[in-house]
Amino acid sequence: MTDRDQHRQAEEANRLLWDEKARVHIRAYKEVQLLRDGAEILDEIELREVGDVAGKRLLHLQCHIGTDTLAWARHGAIVTGVDFSPESIRCAEALRDELGLEARFVHCNVYDLPGALQEEFDIVYTSRGVLCWLRDLGAWAQVVARFLTPGGVFYLMESHPILNALEEQRPGEPAFVHPYFHRPEPVRWEAGGPDYADPSHRLGHPSHEWIWSLSDVVNAVLGAGLTLEFLNEYDRLFFPLLPSMTTADGRWYCLPKYADRIPLLLTLGARKGR
Repeated sequence: MTDRDQHRQAEEANRLLWDEKARVHIRAYKEVQLLRDGAEILDEIELREVGDVAGKRLLHLQCHIGTDTLAWARHGAIVTGVDFSPESIRCAEALRDELGLEARFVHCNVYDLPGALQEEFDIVYTSRGVLCWLRDLGAWAQVVARFLTPGGVFYLMESHPILNALEEQRPGEPAFVHPYFHRPEPVRWEAGGPDYADPSHRLGHPSHEWIWSLSDVVNAVLGAGLTLEFLNEYDRLFFPLLPSMTTADGRWYCLPKYADRIPLLLTLGARKGR
């Protein structure tokens, strides 16, 4: 079996995992209820960095159950969400219909998207826990560039790659335990662990995750011909990755002992040339 075949098998296992997660998240995501309540679920960081989206065509890659996609629709964007999990797309469409919002959702692997969509977009957006599911970062960045109109903007919000290497071996003491730099083979995590949105749910499928460094991300974007406009780092994260993380609002988490010492979040903005 070739490496490509093995990676395809890993992707298929991940698709089954995300089908399962979609069924959990549509009932357990706090963001789903916040959307139903008319509340804002996008963070002030991305709202500020992406800017005004009213009337702009926005493509959301790896959209999962569409919560962020629909939040951008409420800000006036003309949105299209894409995900490789058919169950995620089904949940996204059901939530869209329930909320009475305008949005298109497409079931497609991100690498195959050029064969499924023809148009271009003013903004390509992806956010929160997406990079580790990508087997080929260069091909992903090429897809991003393909769907940007000349002058269009790509925006990424993601956990900082340095976190892939950290683990708490003692309470409150992060240590470098895992590799930081990319390896061709994914890391396999066995089934049975808790889901982050509903810890009482034990996942019935394993996951396969790829490690990418900060330079991998930047070089993939530059290699696709995009111009980097900013790369920002923050000391808060969108989920409690480490046991000692604390939260004041139930949505963002930090390491109080390591505030201003360890980056937890990155955002990246890049533009396609005219």
